[in-house]
Amino acid sequence: MAIRGSVETSLAELAARVRRRAEGHPGRFLLGIAGPPGAGKSTLARGIRDELNLAAGSSIADVAPMDGFHLTNTQLRSAGILDRKGEPDTFDATGYVTLLRTVRDTAPGTPVPWPTYDREIHEPVPGGVIVDRQTIVVTEGNYLLLDDRAHPDWSGVRPLLDETWYLDVPRLIIEQRLLRRHIRGGRTPEAAKTKVAHSDLRNAALVETTRSRADLVLRKAGRGYRID
Repeated sequence: MAIRGSVETSLAELAARVRRRAEGHPGRFLLGIAGPPGAGKSTLARGIRDELNLAAGSSIADVAPMDGFHLTNTQLRSAGILDRKGEPDTFDATGYVTLLRTVRDTAPGTPVPWPTYDREIHEPVPGGVIVDRQTIVVTEGNYLLLDDRAHPDWSGVRPLLDETWYLDVPRLIIEQRLLRRHIRGGRTPEAAKTKVAHSDLRNAALVETTRSRADLVLRKAGRGYRID
């Protein structure tokens, strides 16, 4: 259904698009979902994975999140940048690119451990996901589409992805979601406001500049998504 020049689509239809693109693809098909913090990338990635596996009747897809490459709190504290956690230089971008390439180049059936991020202890967890027989891998994160001189370590991500989506969300909704996330994570309301204002929204503004590099731009619309 067309709305104001856009098209509404369901999660199942988006998953079918990925399945069609992946058919006959040599090796693993890598889908990247980018967007600002708090956009709902993890929810979309898990939804696509679940729809693909449901349609196939087996585990053909899994999620390999970028967040597993956060530097540890000890590393950030030692560098004096713990308060900037979540910004581009607080991740192991080189490690992310290297393992993404490994997942792409490794034949299905050979296990590849992938780190995840635990929001309760606020630390990366080595081997939180094992990519094994899956032929489709969905990776999601803020900085998948960065490609400029200021962030050269991230520029190697986009060439490894077979398709990229950008999940767009109004700034006010992002701010509200991030405030709730930080408070649930143990920050006081005042500390949460400071983190959002001085770090998260700055990150969101940077990520918004990468929107045009995506193959598809999506916005949440009811139970589905709108393709802009």
